[in-house]
Amino acid sequence: MDDPKPAIVTLGKYQIRGTLGRGAMGTVYDGWDPVIGRRVAIKTVRMLDHDDAEAQEALARFKNEAQAAGRLSHPNIVAVYDYGESDETAYIVMEFIDGQTLKDRLDTREPIPLAETVRIMQLVLAALQFSHAKGVIHRDIKPGNVMLTTDGQVKLADFGIARIESSVMTQVGTMIGTPAYMSPEQLLAEPVDARTDIYSSGVLLYQLLTGERPFEGGLPAIMHKALNTTPKRPSEVSLTAPPALDAVVARAMARRPEDRYPNAASFALALRDAFAEPQTGLASLGLGLDDEATMVVTPSARPPATQPPSPSPKTPAPRPSRTANPALLGGAAAILLALIGGGAWFALRPSAPQPPPTTVAPEPNPAVNPPPVEPSKPPQAEAAPPPPNPSADAIPPAPPEPQVPPAPAPAPVALALPTAAAIRDALRSVPDSARCSLPQFTVADDGHVNIAGIVGSGAPDTSLHDAVQAATSGAPLTWTTRTIDGPYCEVFDTIRPIALAGSPFLGLDLRDAVTRLKAHEFILPVVNLPNFPVYLQVDYFSHDGSVAHLFPLPGTATSPLSPNATIKLGLDPRGKPNLEVGPPFGTDVIVAIASSVPLFTGRVRGDETQQTYLPVLQAAIGDAQRHNARLTGRALVVETVAH
Repeated sequence: MDDPKPAIVTLGKYQIRGTLGRGAMGTVYDGWDPVIGRRVAIKTVRMLDHDDAEAQEALARFKNEAQAAGRLSHPNIVAVYDYGESDETAYIVMEFIDGQTLKDRLDTREPIPLAETVRIMQLVLAALQFSHAKGVIHRDIKPGNVMLTTDGQVKLADFGIARIESSVMTQVGTMIGTPAYMSPEQLLAEPVDARTDIYSSGVLLYQLLTGERPFEGGLPAIMHKALNTTPKRPSEVSLTAPPALDAVVARAMARRPEDRYPNAASFALALRDAFAEPQTGLASLGLGLDDEATMVVTPSARPPATQPPSPSPKTPAPRPSRTANPALLGGAAAILLALIGGGAWFALRPSAPQPPPTTVAPEPNPAVNPPPVEPSKPPQAEAAPPPPNPSADAIPPAPPEPQVPPAPAPAPVALALPTAAAIRDALRSVPDSARCSLPQFTVADDGHVNIAGIVGSGAPDTSLHDAVQAATSGAPLTWTTRTIDGPYCEVFDTIRPIALAGSPFLGLDLRDAVTRLKAHEFILPVVNLPNFPVYLQVDYFSHDGSVAHLFPLPGTATSPLSPNATIKLGLDPRGKPNLEVGPPFGTDVIVAIASSVPLFTGRVRGDETQQTYLPVLQAAIGDAQRHNARLTGRALVVETVAH
């Protein structure tokens, strides 16, 4: 009699195939969704005594994780598919990640190349920018919550202690998080906003650059250091940390939230720009690049006279085979190398197999290897020349052909994808044809391109997609653009020339980074100015075609504002909010423009329409450009809803 087949263990509709990990509160299972036919991870907690307040709080946080992550659909956030409860267990069904955590990677103590560090941080910040825009603050950014997939993707996980803007579960006075990565306001159990994730991301960047956390020790020691001391600059801790990134880390980890980057996007932009500076790269290490910029070589000295000379230039020396780690490259072309200690880290693009090396004999050097001496022979009489051939038709024998060694077969040449620098140059032409959009491009050093920004309903994503693909020649692309409805094509076309990546920094966000507002809430824009005196213009474009001028206000003098200042709008002279959300509800856009010269002279009006205002704004921008003014602009999408 055949043995009965083992019963399939299930949890709800999901099959349990194994265990991925265990913790104090529960277990993570390797699961299978038989309906959709996909592998999943199932995170569980035990349903404990209903009278146990601590257990009920843990269960509430577990549900909060499902609610927080479940509303976020982004390529750099671990997806949550389902939540359920049985008599004994509550469970979250999540995307299965084939890979490891960033903590696992750091625990190997193997240095992470600089370009890979920047790529990881860019994708983490892209996930945070998205979650913050959806009103979700993570509050526990650390290496253990950053997943690295085997195909090179980066995904943010574990929203278990996230705060949702509409949630009142976490009260002031409750300190929660991982101390070494917590912001000062978290350590003090004060109210937090999205800028607490900016601080924690700064700690994460510090650790990736140096291999160490800025503050170590127990909770009291960490709290004292975070509240009263400034950590060493990354470049002081690690020789491979570029000094140009010190300022980026310092601003992200500023003790006061208002001194940090206002949002994750501005942090990512500052990191990208600092990494692009010449002193952050190979020049600061005293290294050189070959023509393809795929590996680092140190300047070699001329060999001493006692060494065999180099092969003749006519006979190329064999080149080493070049291989790539796809987990680091993510399928891209080439990544910057860091020279660490006595060994070089190679993260190079794949190439065709190289032929076996050809041994080249060195040319004889009399100073080292004198030619052999022929044995002496007895002297002989000189032979008489042969008599002339009397036959005129006789053909003299042809001289022997010189023996020319065959030329070595040329090594196969790998077809190189465009470098990151070439991709950035090519993308500069895309916005010219990207009508009705405000694209923002981030190009990692491995050539991976992230396309973010806003796309209007009049310009489908496909047209922008085609233009980007044509410019990037097959480079890997990640899309995080947002398509919105409304009469904004002309608005985007007006400010696109001054709002592209590479223009001076101008930060624009709403207080607490919440851009979805309900009726009777207040619109509180925050503008972070660039590093030169500017004249500021801030306008609110509504989906009904009207325009409200938020700054400068009618009746106020137009004057330049201080560099790097933070301007808070939506307040009356007493500091009380006065821009209340009301009908009509829909998708609106705030536009901020900073100029080194006044855009308007004597024109400060009340509300008007896009039809009357945009031609005037276009003319003002054009006139400022003709006078070589410094200009920059940003746009922010705001959703207003009735409830």
